[in-house]
Amino acid sequence: MLPSPAIVPELDVRAIDGWTLHEFAEVTSTNSLAAHLPPWSAVSAGAQSAGRGRAGRPWISGEGGIWLSAVVPTPGDPAGWALLPLAAGWAVLTAARALGVAAARLRWPNDILVGRQKLAGVLVDRFSAEAAVIGLGLNVTNRPEAAEPALAGQTARLADLLPAVPPRAALLARLLAELTGEHHRLESGDAAGLCRDLHGAWRNQHVHVTLAGGRGALNGRIAGIDARGSLLLLGPAGEVRALPPHLVELLREIP
Repeated sequence: MLPSPAIVPELDVRAIDGWTLHEFAEVTSTNSLAAHLPPWSAVSAGAQSAGRGRAGRPWISGEGGIWLSAVVPTPGDPAGWALLPLAAGWAVLTAARALGVAAARLRWPNDILVGRQKLAGVLVDRFSAEAAVIGLGLNVTNRPEAAEPALAGQTARLADLLPAVPPRAALLARLLAELTGEHHRLESGDAAGLCRDLHGAWRNQHVHVTLAGGRGALNGRIAGIDARGSLLLLGPAGEVRALPPHLVELLREIP
């Protein structure tokens, strides 16, 4: 079921490399607003009052960050788009590195970290079978810890990682371009190429996985992912278990 559309004043609408970008000063959630738009539309806001991450966790989205949701078409068999959330994370990682954040890395499934600090995150919503909304948040000059003191020392931002922060328009254009590229890679059937990239990012990481629904927790090493986007976890006895994304409530890296 689609969320109710918010009625907020629109600041601007313009075309960017095949996208129609709608910009707002503040919205509750860019994903909720984008849910009512056609594919190749995007929503950007200066702030979100009810931003959210995986498992319904709140995402602090104050002024100075990039809060962007992009609608992409997902025609045909839904199984062919199972890797989309992972592809979206890879797109944001590629954008961060292209901007000059060489130390950026990817934590499963699609958090972008610098060291152990979070620079960006991704949330993919499927409001219909024919389209998906890729929502992302990127810390630029905002200070999440000002709104939530518990985040002190846990977040990174471009302002502290680059000698100069690129203009907002350039950041939006770069992110949309990388999302386009990863969408085309899946659309063309090159899921194997994406999996190779992701295996290199994650293989052999030691992790602690909390399973959803009170199913307990597991320790192991990441052996990769499968074509359905499941996390392949290598246990202490050498067994490999496939964990679908909905089954993983929380993943912690073990140093």
